Amino acid sequence: MEKWVCTVCGYEYDPAKGDPEGKIPPGTPFAELPDDWVCPICGVGKDQFERAEG
Repeated sequence: MEKWVCTVCGYEYDPAKGDPEGKIPPGTPFAELPDDWVCPICGVGKDQFERAEG
């Protein structure tokens, strides 16, 4: 699964880990995150993320 990086703060969403603070279980692809999910570090929306290189 692809990792995604916040373009504002550099937080990396790793689908294998999910987002425990946001109650996102491990194994959740970025595309399946709720529309209202935000970066757990800086609070921006999914539209501020881009696919990680490599």
